[in-house]
Amino acid sequence: MQLDAFSEFFSELHDPRQSAKISYPLFDILFLTVCAVIGGCEGWEDIEDFGQAHSRWFQDKGLFPKGLPVHDTIARVMSSLAPEQFQACFLKWMQAVNTRSKGELIAIDGKVLRSSYNRDDRQSTIHMVSAFASANGMVLGQVKTDAKSNEITAIPELLALLDMTGCLISIDAMGCQTEIAAQIVDKGGDYLLAVKGNQETLHRAIREALAPLAREGSHQARIEQSRGRTELREYHVMPAGDMVKQFPMWKGLSTLGVAIGYRRDSKGNESLEYRYYISSAALTEEQFAKGVRGHWGIENQLHWVLDVTMKEDACPIYRGDAAQILATVRHMALNMLRAEKGKSASIRRKQKIAAMNSDYLEQVIVAGITATSEK
Repeated sequence: MQLDAFSEFFSELHDPRQSAKISYPLFDILFLTVCAVIGGCEGWEDIEDFGQAHSRWFQDKGLFPKGLPVHDTIARVMSSLAPEQFQACFLKWMQAVNTRSKGELIAIDGKVLRSSYNRDDRQSTIHMVSAFASANGMVLGQVKTDAKSNEITAIPELLALLDMTGCLISIDAMGCQTEIAAQIVDKGGDYLLAVKGNQETLHRAIREALAPLAREGSHQARIEQSRGRTELREYHVMPAGDMVKQFPMWKGLSTLGVAIGYRRDSKGNESLEYRYYISSAALTEEQFAKGVRGHWGIENQLHWVLDVTMKEDACPIYRGDAAQILATVRHMALNMLRAEKGKSASIRRKQKIAAMNSDYLEQVIVAGITATSEK
């Protein structure tokens, strides 16, 4: 395994420790942490135990010549890293690994790290906003929202870090802001923004414009049945037309869309929901449906996996910047696990295999490095 190819992306990460007191190289500890999370570890003691169990494997690669560190050392070193620097290294790695095609969907959405509440100084839980490539399930980047702010301020920061040329950027109603739309277009992308009551005038105008279409059938209608529940979803689009002049503040406005969802549960309860969207791309019904469904995918392909498989919400680590650093490490691990295509298995099963078999662990890591070198 070519560790140099991987370490190159983290070479600019500053080690805050005094050089005379360094017993364990920073990269060694970082690499151990990433490997341990790939193997399903959730806390510092788990990471120490993983290192001890695979000590021969690490040392055969020239790492930890003085032996493996204890969990307190791992926690102290990882918690002392600057989150912004670590994020920059992550982005550098992902920009090299991930290749995007024209029209690819990048979903932007936020998630709360529920166990990150600091009981010592009563700081609020950490809220992260992530960019997710729906085509390959890769996390492209993430930023932490300011403690006294929300996603509206974090989204522009994340967009500024991304290469979105030719991509369709989907954001929920929180990010439906004229400045965000302009930023996406200026960076060579197209937006697909959900519109709700926070843009009351725009929402009402779209609803009225799409009303005749919403009463018609759609070629993109889909019926899904599971566990006694029936769901019907259909999608309609139309050119923005005169609304371009009516709403000139929405840069590049081109398409209006509505996603209609009907649900009937096993008890006979029914619900009907209309979700409205605007886009700077000239979308067909099929492209619009794919974009909307792709954005919903961030919930079960990313958030659900982080919570249920990687136990992110249950992780009790909150001191310093540790929670934010570990959230990025989980994204790294998830990207690597998904890059490994040799074994058809769930993320959880891949983690278990990696924990028990160092050959497969190496295979997972090499998958990311190989993708890097082939670009």
